[in-house]
Formats: sequence, C-alpha cells, structure tokens
Amino acid sequence: MAQVAALELRSVDLQSSRNNQEHHTQEMGLQRLIVRRSQSFTIQLHFSRPFHSGTDHITFIAETGPEPTELLGTRATFLLTSARQGNVWSASDFTIDANSLSVSLFTPASAVIGPYTLKIKISQGQGNSLTHLLGTFILLFNPWSAEDDVYLPSELLLQEYIMMDYGFVYKGHERFITPWPWNYGQFEEGIIDICFEILNKSLSFLENPSKACSQRNDVVYVCRVVSAMINSNDDSGVLQGNWGEDYSRGLSPLEWSGSVAILRQWSAGGGQPVRYGQCWVFAAVMCTVMRCLGVPTRVVSNFRSAHNADANLTIDTYYDQNAVMLPTQKRDKIWNFHVWNECWMIRKDLPPGYNGWQVLDPTPQETSSGLFRCGPASVKAIREGEVHLPYDTPFVYAEVNADEVIWLFGGGQALEILAHNISSIGKEISTKMVGSDQRQNITSSYKYPEGSLEERSVFMKASRKMLGSRRASSPFLDLLGSGGSKDQPAQLQLHLAQTPEWGQDLLLELHARRVADRAHPQGPIRLVVRFCAQTLLHSGGTRGPLWRQKVHLTLDFGEEIQRSLSLPYNNYKNKLTDEKLIRVSGIAKVAETGRSMLVLKDISLEPPHLAIEVSERAEVGKALRVHISLTNTLSVALSHCTMVLEGSGLIDGQISNDLGTLVAGHTVQIQLDLYPLKAGRRQLQVLISSKELKEIKGYKDIFVVAAGAS
Repeated sequence: MAQVAALELRSVDLQSSRNNQEHHTQEMGLQRLIVRRSQSFTIQLHFSRPFHSGTDHITFIAETGPEPTELLGTRATFLLTSARQGNVWSASDFTIDANSLSVSLFTPASAVIGPYTLKIKISQGQGNSLTHLLGTFILLFNPWSAEDDVYLPSELLLQEYIMMDYGFVYKGHERFITPWPWNYGQFEEGIIDICFEILNKSLSFLENPSKACSQRNDVVYVCRVVSAMINSNDDSGVLQGNWGEDYSRGLSPLEWSGSVAILRQWSAGGGQPVRYGQCWVFAAVMCTVMRCLGVPTRVVSNFRSAHNADANLTIDTYYDQNAVMLPTQKRDKIWNFHVWNECWMIRKDLPPGYNGWQVLDPTPQETSSGLFRCGPASVKAIREGEVHLPYDTPFVYAEVNADEVIWLFGGGQALEILAHNISSIGKEISTKMVGSDQRQNITSSYKYPEGSLEERSVFMKASRKMLGSRRASSPFLDLLGSGGSKDQPAQLQLHLAQTPEWGQDLLLELHARRVADRAHPQGPIRLVVRFCAQTLLHSGGTRGPLWRQKVHLTLDFGEEIQRSLSLPYNNYKNKLTDEKLIRVSGIAKVAETGRSMLVLKDISLEPPHLAIEVSERAEVGKALRVHISLTNTLSVALSHCTMVLEGSGLIDGQISNDLGTLVAGHTVQIQLDLYPLKAGRRQLQVLISSKELKEIKGYKDIFVVAAGAS
C-alpha cells in the first residue's frame, strides 16, 4: 500500500471580514480577526493534499499572555472533532473541499479575553509533529451570548451601550443641566490595542503577569482594574486629575471633546498620565474602554453628589453670620455634579437579585482594597440599602442618599442648625436615553421616592449597617431624632428677575412672607438679611465673597413683600471658574427670637450658542460642507479663540483652527469640508474655547450613507 504524503499547511484564511461582521466587531476594521467569546468563527486552511479525517490528526492551540498554561486558562489545546463538545474550546463542523479545510472554532463563555496566537499541530506519525502559526486574533466579552456574564438581551440596548460611539455627559447644576457631547470612539484605529495596554500596565499585571491574565475571564476583575487605571493616583494610569485652576502644564478638563485623543496620547507617551481630567473625563474614557472590551456601559451623572469620607451619612456645611459659606477642614463635600459609569453584568459573587447595572467610578475619591477605584456596586443593592455587599456600596449609597446639615458658625463653634435636608443630595441622576439625544432621569433606580416610607426605612437600615458601633453616640442620629430645624416665623425665597447672562448685571428678587409659628403666632417681626455672593466651585466649595448687601425688613402677619437686588457684572467678572456658577446666600436674623434663617440661590451663566449646519447629504468619501457660526452675545470680546472638531467616522482624529479674537456683538462664520469615513449614524462635535470662556460647545447628528448608495 502506497504511503500517503505528509499533510503540509500551505496557507490560512482567518476570514476576518466575515467573522468580524458576525461578531459585531466590523467597526474596528476588517483586516484582522476580532471575535467575541461563546460564539463560533470560521477559518479556512489550505493543505498540500486533501484532509483525511480518519487518518490525519490536527490539534489547535490558542494562547494568550506571558507563559500561558492550561491550568491558568491562558492556553487551550483542542482536537478537530465532528461536533462541538459543549461550552469548551473546540474545533468542529468542518467541511473539506479539495485541499481546503473549513473549520468552525468555538471559545467558551469563560474564556480569558485578550490577544491570542492561534497555532495548529499536525501529527506526522511515529510521534512526529509539526506546529504552524495560523495567526492572531483578539477575543472580547460577548453581550450577545446568553452564556456570557455580560449578556444583555436587547438589540436596542446593545446598539446603544456597545455599538454607539458617541453620546452625552450631563454637567452643570441640578436646575441647569447641560448635555456635553462626547466622542467615545471605541472603534477607532488602535483603541482596542490601547485597552489591553491599559490592562498590561496595571499593578496586578506588573506584580504577577500570568495570574493577572488568567483573571481576565472575570468581568468584575476587569472592571476593577480599569477603574483603577483610568486615574493615575497609584499607577501609570491614563489621566491625572486636577481640581485646581492651573492647567498650564496640560489641557483643562473642559477642553476635551472625546476619549480617542486622550488614549492615543497616553499610549504614545509610554504610559505617562495625560493632563488633565475631572470626573466626566474619567468616566467618559472608562466608557470607551469598557464598550471596546465588550461590556455594556453608560455614563451617569449624579447632581449634588456627596463625598462622605467618614461614612456617617451626613455632610456638614457651614455659614457665618454674614452669609459667607465657609471652607471646611473635612474631606466631606457635596459636588455640584459627579459622573460615574454603570456596567451591565451578572454578579456571581453576590446573592441572587443583584445582577444588571453596576456602578463603577474611575475618579480617585477613596481607596478600595488599597487602590483608588470604586465598584462594581450593584444599583439594586444601593436602592435597597444592602451596603454590606461588595464593592464600595456604602460609599456610592452615601453619594446619592446622605443627609445635608447646614450650620450657622461663629466664635469657633456651631451655633445653630439652619437646615437639615433629607432630600437635597442625589438629584436628577441622569444618563443618555436609548436611541435618542434626550436625557433620561434614572433616580428611581437608585432610591425610592424622597421622603417615602420605603426611602426612610432603607435609609435607617443602611445607617445602622454603616454606623455600626458608632451608632449609639452618633450626633447624626441624635439629629434625626430631634427633627432638625424648628418652625420659622417667615419664609424667604430668592428668584431671578431675568435670564442670567454672562457679562450682564444679575437681577434678583427676594420674596419674604410672614407665617405663623409656635413662638410668634402673630404680630410683626423684624429681619436683618445679610446677602453674600460667591463663586461656586465644581467641588461644591466656594471662593471668597464677591458681593455683599444688607436688607432690613419688617413683616406683619400674612404680609408678603419683595425686594430687588442687583449683582453688578464688575463684581463677578474675572472671578468665576470655567463652570460660571455663582451662589447667592442670605442669612436673616429675626430680632424677636434671636434665631437665624437661610436662603440660597445658585445661578448658572449660559455661554453663547453655537450653530452647526450641514447643507448636503453625507456620503462616505464625498465632500460634506459644514457651516459653523458663533455670535458673541457678551459685552466683552472673546480672545485667543480656538476651535476643535471631532467625530468618529467623520474625522480621523481632530481638526483644530485658531479663530483669533471675537469682538462683542460680532459673529464668526466658518465653512469647511469633511470627508466622512464610515457609514451610519455619526455625531460631529465642535468645541470653541477662549481665554474668557472654555466651554462653548455644539454638536450635529449626521447620517452617512455608504459610498455609491443611491
């Protein structure tokens, strides 16, 4: 019997284009193989002769990470079989066509994610074998597979939380919420490689590379590593935080429009942290990384967000008798807004019922197991006050539920409680609505309605768990029992008399009404109201006073009076931060009782409006004329104006222009041509910055048709 010639491998076709489309990775390109676990992909092998399944024996070998081993799950060897062998690495369902062999490869839902090498070992008989490199592929989480821990059973949600490469971050103030367009760009060239570079620069990888790689099958582990690596407090993380006002050694956080430039700069710099980020930048970059890795992710903004460092569920704020908000030595604060992420996953490490959205926060606020990171904390656990469940649930619970106690301070001590607010923290929790540019309020997923029996019951349950042995001597719980501030003989409110515009005097009205109280049920009262205006910082703190005023009032029973107040532009110009927020506070001393009352008004000054128009139909590769106009509605010139355009699928990287000075009352018109790179829904983001205003931002949604589409 003639001896059959040895089977020799001649060429390989990884069929990247077809496989990537079937695995929803085509947006990352079609030139290399990028697949998702728990889903088959097909490759074609070309041999020197036809493959004989009875006598030819081939073994596939897939490896990832340094020193891969089967014990760690970073190496898999599997034989060619006629049918798939369950949820394990397998090569099956093969077809033979002349000298070609088409094989379906399957990766289990528990496989480690990362870049793999794929090899084939051909047995030659008498124990001899030859091993060939077939190529490389990248393996990602698979939210389309019911077997994967990140499974999300809705194509509409998957299109939003995996495939959408732009969105909005919500900023500002609970009463002046601003959508901030952001280019996530998770499918841009090289971003997938940078994501694994981030994992490879983590402390856990540097300490034990083989073990760190082996844990990348676990979405909880990967999320915690990324949360730590987006900030640079402990490691060669992506971003350096800066909450001051000196950004001369980098870029102001307000001048970023997307994640791609940040990630590319970090990678090109060999892991040097990019300067600078604040919470919305940290969260937006983490969203890019997690969506790229295959984990459904969204960006969430919490307005009036507590940073409760001592975990006592109360934040103390202090004012003096002149209505000046005082700085505090405590690390506790109430951010105007704080931004974090939610990632969708099954939590096998928790009791049943806590799957779904999990909070992850890459902004460095507190350490978790020794590193600056936060989460994943189950949103359902937060809502139910189950603060004992990992990870960092007490901290996130306090961010949305802490009580605020406002004190009058004088002579080195707290004199009286001006207000005890049980519902002023955790307001308007927001994310982008699915399939829409609108904002969605998701506060109800974090807590029961404020003041409801369920909400107070959950709050007391959480406080018992968090305060523990401190509970018996907790001034906070004493305060809960005392009912906080007592009746007052008047009601005070501050209103804006007209829309506040930066560069104009601000006009306010004080409304005062005499009401009955136990101490003074009737008769007139005399009030001295001292007003103060201060720059309100993103951190919730303030700068020194920029305006003061004193008003004397006499209020008879049932009487309501109004007083006009004017805050001149000259008082606040050059004194505000980039956020352009002012807090006006008033302390009213009641002559008859000697007690004090507080009235507050936060004012947000709107920047000029940016208009973007697109004249023609957008088509891949064809010139698209864009018209951008900005009218300086302020009373002062805007100097050193620069414009940055960004938009995945529309622009490769960024387009920057210097616009010079824009005189007050004048309009600048810009026309330019873009050449769209990809079909589908896209978003053009335009940011104009000046010395006076950092965040004049606009966007335009553009639908791009494929080249040659009729």
